[in-house]
Amino acid sequence: MNRRLGAALLFAGAVLAAVSLPGAAPAVAQAFTPNSEIVQGLQSSLDNVPPVSAEALRGLAQAHMQYSGPPESRPPLAIQLDQLAQINVEIEFDLNSAMIKPGSYRTLGSIADAMHNPVLLGYKFLVVGNTDATGTREYNMKLSQERSDAVVSALSTTFRVDPRRLQSAGLGEEALQDVKHPDAAINRRVQIFNIGRAGALPQQ
Repeated sequence: MNRRLGAALLFAGAVLAAVSLPGAAPAVAQAFTPNSEIVQGLQSSLDNVPPVSAEALRGLAQAHMQYSGPPESRPPLAIQLDQLAQINVEIEFDLNSAMIKPGSYRTLGSIADAMHNPVLLGYKFLVVGNTDATGTREYNMKLSQERSDAVVSALSTTFRVDPRRLQSAGLGEEALQDVKHPDAAINRRVQIFNIGRAGALPQQ
């Protein structure tokens, strides 16, 4: 992937890197990413992926808020997502809002096209949002959930991805990627995980 494309879509390689929905997204223009690259990032070669659900993920994040002190002193959020196929996506929002900026819809459209690809059509996806540490932890948790919900809503309504294939979880600042720089832009991102086969979905 070249630098121009990397600004809009970064393949994640590590443990939960916490998908982050920004408190204030970095001012980087959205760029088109070929569907083949998104499909590659989300394609899972494992049928027995670790069980993950948005509800369990939110519960872990809420429990993690009991730890006080600076971010670097808190234990890591105990989430096993490193085995899942995943991508990091830059989605821009209005400041302190869950309103997706128009420029990000092309990126969402590319993701939706990949989800409609026959290779990924039988899979479910978890959209996870994280913020940086600006603001209170309670506010960040609420904002990140609203933003991950907004991404799921856009994928399902505007781009016709079956909502039964999508889950949403906001983690606030509880899973910072760079705990030594908690306010850094790298902590503000959206991550999409392939959480396994969807099975046979009943006709709507």
